[in-house]
Amino acid sequence: MAADGLVRIRQSLPNLRPAEARIAEAVLADPAAVVGKTITELAALVGTSQATVVRFCRAVGYAGYPEFRIDLAQATSRRAVEQERANVAHGEIDPDDTLQDVVTKIAFHEARTIEETARMLDLDALERVADAVARAPRIDLFGVGSSGLTAQDLAQKLQRIGLLCFASTDPHVQLQSAALLGPGAVAVGVSHSGLTVETNDALRIAHDRGATTVAVTNFPESPLVAHADIVLTTTARETQFRSGALSSRIAQLALVDFLFVRVAQRRFDSTTENLRATYEAVQPHRLGYDRKARP
Repeated sequence: MAADGLVRIRQSLPNLRPAEARIAEAVLADPAAVVGKTITELAALVGTSQATVVRFCRAVGYAGYPEFRIDLAQATSRRAVEQERANVAHGEIDPDDTLQDVVTKIAFHEARTIEETARMLDLDALERVADAVARAPRIDLFGVGSSGLTAQDLAQKLQRIGLLCFASTDPHVQLQSAALLGPGAVAVGVSHSGLTVETNDALRIAHDRGATTVAVTNFPESPLVAHADIVLTTTARETQFRSGALSSRIAQLALVDFLFVRVAQRRFDSTTENLRATYEAVQPHRLGYDRKARP
């Protein structure tokens, strides 16, 4: 399959049965070791049956264990090449890592997160969202915590090119705003896990009001998706020192940039003029700076 098997397993993990989840965790912990195991050996490793391993493979999108191993081998090989290119032996932060090690590993993970998100992004879905946003009389953006920062970032970008956007940080205001939407409007709910109660509630209300609803999430089977007409999926990966709030941000912001630029393309003439006007509006609020006058 075209999608990275490790990414698909990570995204499926919250919805797997307990025994299947143990298999997923074993694969994610040491994919190279699992590639070399037979189905019998993998079942024994996690204390389950061969039938459960087969069910796990099907749950994450494979016909059976042979197909799963082939795709896993390809994904593992690709990761090894990426790590060698970035001079990273492995991704986790160790207590004795130098500052250079920390910087290199984080840079590697963030670059890979953007690449994976771009590679696995549903371009047809992105096009549909861009089309809806470009034509919408109003866009509401919902999110709390780190995802709320992503919502505010997209709102600021769209406002600069003349689109009417709302991205309140108050969950109650988000609910009130969602209740005022209607057909033609667009509501975007941003939640890494797809489990955030406030974002689910706001997107549900917007959907019930007839707005075009969009879910931005790392987990395509999360509850948030039930309220969305269109789903945009990120592929952020958590590590020991990079929780969901940290790892999701870089993927979400990359996706926001993809969407913004596509919307800007569709409104090219007005975008150019509005960007110029908004740039000039803030220039009087910048400090003067003369390089020649510096001592």
